[in-house]
Amino acid sequence: MRLSFRIKQHFLNAFRELFVHHHGSLEFRSKIFALIIATNDEIKDDYYDMVEKLGLKIYKNDKDRADLLVMTTKELVNKVKDDNGLDIDTLVHHIQQELRIVPRYAKKIDTDSLKPFIELTHDKDITAYQKNILEFLQTLKEETLHTKKTQIAKDEENLSCKY
Repeated sequence: MRLSFRIKQHFLNAFRELFVHHHGSLEFRSKIFALIIATNDEIKDDYYDMVEKLGLKIYKNDKDRADLLVMTTKELVNKVKDDNGLDIDTLVHHIQQELRIVPRYAKKIDTDSLKPFIELTHDKDITAYQKNILEFLQTLKEETLHTKKTQIAKDEENLSCKY
């Protein structure tokens, strides 16, 4: 990774809310990726390469934003692995909470793009767990989009007026 980006990334981590456009959206996506990655006993660079590819697709080839997505995801995965106040259940709870507050984030849950992460897992138990997580995320997305349809429409209308 470029040195200039690392310095910028370190600075942005400290002040993410102030300097990163739509930081909440990026952090929500990072939590989704971290949830599926952190279930593995062994975290491979391949997982983060996939996050970067998806980030480039999501952010229309904005390399810095994709790198920030990777770094935020790594940060969350490391917190889970280091037992640093975050675990899988807490991550799930945070995702559910954020969807209650900002239901339009449900549109950012793309379980099809998460399926390749499962293919990198070789442990059958972990694979089954990851499939359960994907099923949970898909159900959560559908329920949120259905029950909060009116609020999502209002929120999107308000966002389009701002920009």
